[in-house]
Amino acid sequence: MVADAIVYHPAMAHYSRFVATTVGRDKALRTLQYLSRFLAWYTYRTNESQSTVDFFEKTKKNFGVVRKAMRLGKFVEHFKAAAVAYDSKQPDPVLKFLAITRQIGYGFYLLLDNICYIDSAGIKKFESAAKLSKNAARAWWVGIASNVVAGFYTLYSLQQAMNRQQHSADAEKAVEAKKLAKDYASARLQLFSDLCDLTLPSTTLGYTKFDDGVLGLAGTTSSLIGLYGAWKKTA
Repeated sequence: MVADAIVYHPAMAHYSRFVATTVGRDKALRTLQYLSRFLAWYTYRTNESQSTVDFFEKTKKNFGVVRKAMRLGKFVEHFKAAAVAYDSKQPDPVLKFLAITRQIGYGFYLLLDNICYIDSAGIKKFESAAKLSKNAARAWWVGIASNVVAGFYTLYSLQQAMNRQQHSADAEKAVEAKKLAKDYASARLQLFSDLCDLTLPSTTLGYTKFDDGVLGLAGTTSSLIGLYGAWKKTA
């Protein structure tokens, strides 16, 4: 009876739906990967035993390899999304342009990342693997930067719309104002997540000089935000 209560509990059904999604599994692994990156830095800085530091370093590396394998072929999805964004009837040309550049950036990032995985896995070696990895970081940066600019632009547009609704006593407009406030909070959270992620390729490319402690925390934070979003979608 106890086993049945656990197996058929709504929370268990929700968990099953969550882990059945590729996004859910990736966000969970990404959280563990970047948390391990932070802990490897922290244990090294606090003079923990080398075995402890090595444990977190290996955990970070292994989860990273697993995630690279899970992303094989995913670049097609983003190139298709770029084509869909190009053909869309999006009334705002700024958001349309940023959506296209975001998807193209992510598409090239994942394509080059797939090639780098094939090299690192020993399936086929490429002499230009290091250069490809650098170009992958550049493409990733373009994708995230596009999202950051779109985030700031969206927040500005929503704030303007909220200001217009602020002094209205109309019932329908009051409902619309609540929706705008909800959209604003969601856009602000996404922007914060994107800013955290932007530190990663920026440091790889030498634009910023953050250490593994900051990068580990930034990656963990954005991963937890993504994890929460993926969990909500499967509710």
